[in-house]
Order: sequence, then C-alpha cells, then structure tokens
Amino acid sequence: MARLLIILGVLGCVAAGIFWWLTQPIGLDQARLSNYPAGDATAGERMFWAGGCASCHAAPEAKGDDKKVLAGGLPLKTPFGTFYAPNISSDSDKGIGSWTLQQFANAMQRGVSPSGEHYFPAFPYTSYARMKDEDVASLFLYLKTLPESSEQSRDHDVGFPFNIRRGLGIWKRLYLNPSFVAEVDTSDPVMALGQYLVEGPAHCGACHTPRNAIGGPDTSRWMAGGPAVEGEGRIPNITPHEDGIASWSESEIADSLATGFTPSYDSFGGSMTDVQENMARLTAQDRAAIAAYLKAIPGHPSVKP
Repeated sequence: MARLLIILGVLGCVAAGIFWWLTQPIGLDQARLSNYPAGDATAGERMFWAGGCASCHAAPEAKGDDKKVLAGGLPLKTPFGTFYAPNISSDSDKGIGSWTLQQFANAMQRGVSPSGEHYFPAFPYTSYARMKDEDVASLFLYLKTLPESSEQSRDHDVGFPFNIRRGLGIWKRLYLNPSFVAEVDTSDPVMALGQYLVEGPAHCGACHTPRNAIGGPDTSRWMAGGPAVEGEGRIPNITPHEDGIASWSESEIADSLATGFTPSYDSFGGSMTDVQENMARLTAQDRAAIAAYLKAIPGHPSVKP
C-alpha cells in the first residue's frame, strides 16, 4: 500500500510538472524583442481604426472624440462569464502609459501581461499575433498620443474553472497561431493586403468564425458566421457562399464598408455599426483589398442554429 501511494505521489508530481510546463505564459523571443522596430504614430492611427480599438475600449456610450479616451468598461457577456474591456489609455497608473514597447508587443502578439500572466482571449491576440512588428510598434506610439483616463479597470466576472488563467496556456497551444488561415494568392499585393487586414488587425474572424465548446475558432468554417459571442442573435456568414455574400460584388462590399449600406439599401446594425465606422476611416485601397479577400476565400454554408 505504501509503495502504491509513493508511485501515485510521484505520478501526481510528474503530471503537475507537465501541466505547469504546458501552461506557462510564453512571450516573444528575446532576440525579436531586442530588434523590435520603433514604429510611426501616423501609421499607428491606421492600425487603431483597423483594429477597432475604440469600439471596445472607449467608455460605453462614448461619442465623437470621447471615443479616443480609452477608459474601458464595455462588458462582453459570453458563456464563460462577463469580460470588461480594460483601461488602455496613456494614463501611467490606471492605463498603459508606463508600459514599454516590448510589454505591449507581448500583450498584443502573445496575450501575455507585463506581470507575466495570460490574458483571456476575449482580447483578440490570436488575430493580432499576425500583425507586423512595425504596425504593433506604430499602434503603441499612437495610443500614447491619446488622452489619459484615471478610470479603474473592472475585474472580469468569470467563474470556475475558466477563471484559472494558467489553463489558458493549453488553449493557446491549440489556437494561438501567427500563420494566416485562408489560402489565397498572396502574390497579388491587393490580396496580400486584404488578408493581412482581415486576419490580422481587423480580427474579423474573431466574430465571423464559429467557435467550439472551449471558445476555439473552427477555422475549417472560416468566416461562416454563427451564434453571436454574447449569445444574442447571429453573426452573418461573410464567405462567397450563397448563404453568405456570394451575390455581392467586390465594389459593393467596399462601398458597404465605406457607407454602412448593403447592396439592398439596408443598413448595418448592432456591433457592425462600429466596425463600419472604423472601416470608413481606412483608405479606399484598404477597403478594396478587404473586399477582394472576402470574395477569394472558400465559401461555406452558414452554421445552423
């Protein structure tokens, strides 16, 4: 009996050690961080709108220039709990004003906080992992030009076992992949730009791709839509399938992103209203590239209720 207990104890320690190793937060390679580009704040503004930073991190109901005060507080209600967007203003105490570029890069591209903890993937770092280093650096510089807010970030309301951040290490091993998803002809610079914007900073797949029981994106049905993350309504299919946007031309997609009106003269609603307002701040070339990409990806039938 004593021998059995010893064996079980050893096996338990080995299992715990393996779990601890598998779940450790892993940041960017130190050599990469040491050579991180300086960035440009003007280019960073483009990434700010492409990424929809204000849509989540501005205070709820903020309008106009107040959207650039990134005080946080917007709730995201999911089956795993309610997540609250944090203060990412330039405030040194409550925001990210004291962060280094390297800390920001680790947060954006690896989902690791300055204190070395995993961020919940309500923060779409699985998409930001595909961003170019120079664009992350530029976004960081632009954020520093925005107003400060001393608003305290709210704690997430997430129950057991999802509140155990360490377990996210395994989730990241499954779903944090900096490679692009769709196979498109990236020898065409327009297509390459469209893929970069959609799969990277704009993180369209974070909403428009269905997820499994543990919140991982089902990339085999990339952009096929599905239940809304917050459990109310459905996210539309935006693949070139008859269930999606097969009948839309590239110019109609680009025009919709610029104006907020669909080819049938309906208007975008819900969270897509904010997305469209952000897309309207990009260049016509950016919107055309996004449209070209969406028409080139594989078509998938909509995920049924």
